[in-house]
Amino acid sequence: QVPLVESGGGLVQAGGSLRLSCAASADAFSSYVMAWFRQAPEKEREFVAAITWSGGSTYYTDSVKGRFTISRDNAKNTVYLQMNSLKLEDTAVYYCAAAIAYTPYLTLGREYDYWGQGTQVTVSS
Repeated sequence: QVPLVESGGGLVQAGGSLRLSCAASADAFSSYVMAWFRQAPEKEREFVAAITWSGGSTYYTDSVKGRFTISRDNAKNTVYLQMNSLKLEDTAVYYCAAAIAYTPYLTLGREYDYWGQGTQVTVSS
């Protein structure tokens, strides 16, 4: 079973909204933290948002605060990223990731054990 599978990407106009979903296997979903990263063309992968297993703590990179919301539905083993007020600079491939053990370095990709295949988000003017 593939640990993480993203969906929900697509083409949207600036100012619009999209919701990404990450369906996780039971093993991946029981991880300490699940997160979203993104990678734009010719740029480094960057952290977007994270949520702990309990859902009690969430973290965001500054550029998406107030616009994006990460959440999880434990009954469905799914993590979501609601993206509102999308900007051109949000265009990227978005990846879901899971870290099995506790880590204080939530923004570092190397801390994560499972990765999805990615879903493209394109914001047009």
